[in-house]
Amino acid sequence: MFDGRFPTILLFGAPGVGKGTQGNILGQVPGFCHLSCGDVFRSLNISSPEGREIYEYSSRGQLVPDELSIRIWKKALHGHIAVSRYRPPDEFLVLDGIPRNPEQVKMIADTINVLHIIHLVCEDEKAMIDRIKRRAIRENRSDDANEEIIRHRFEVYSRESEPVIGCYPSEIVSRIDAVRTPAEVLHAILGVLIPIQLAWKASLPSTPY
Repeated sequence: MFDGRFPTILLFGAPGVGKGTQGNILGQVPGFCHLSCGDVFRSLNISSPEGREIYEYSSRGQLVPDELSIRIWKKALHGHIAVSRYRPPDEFLVLDGIPRNPEQVKMIADTINVLHIIHLVCEDEKAMIDRIKRRAIRENRSDDANEEIIRHRFEVYSRESEPVIGCYPSEIVSRIDAVRTPAEVLHAILGVLIPIQLAWKASLPSTPY
């Protein structure tokens, strides 16, 4: 039932597990709108005040302060709605990179209704580092090429972001093995989300996608 908050799916996991890849794919499926916090930050004009603040933190592998993160994210979200890239309540908002810590969970609790969490899991840290380095070359992301920064991100994730999972009921969390092909991971994700999407659509007044 729509209560005014945006129906949301969270893509969750350590750096390099493929949240962005899966989010981009899901964003092409009718009924889903992908909004990556990292993409929002990278799209900022580096010469703008907010862009300079974001780069100052991301270039050191540090998390952006909560207030700044939420402010920029909400601006991007409402921009998507304004140009009809996201059409609530018929579409699910697919988020990755936010909320990053338990405090952010509280800060956006009145904005999003988390229906399910896809927790992408990879126990092989070396495989994730290699994946991030390949992404750095492919996407010209200099902050992803430094292994020291990458390892620092893992430490920050374990300390600050991993506790986010505990902020939600365990029954809405699905662990999915990320060490498979993107198609296999997508198949597993859709197996979880399709029934949720159908149940959500059935709870709304009949509207075509």
